[in-house]
Amino acid sequence: MVSDGTSPLTPLAQEALDALTAAAPSEGELTYEEAYTVLKAEEDLERPTAKDIVERLYMKGHLYEVEGKLRLTDYGPE
Repeated sequence: MVSDGTSPLTPLAQEALDALTAAAPSEGELTYEEAYTVLKAEEDLERPTAKDIVERLYMKGHLYEVEGKLRLTDYGPE
């Protein structure tokens, strides 16, 4: 089997990404605190787990940081 160099998200990480996408304001930007709050409210993730998930999403390119705020890659409100 040939890999394309990317690995799929775990189900928890995908659910977290979906929750962040749904909660993002129209500009698609969240502070870290807002992201952790969303993950606590929507996915019942405690702070250490939420931080780990945000870091994984960042490392895999689903999130990026601009001036201390998180933005969703390829985010487009519908």
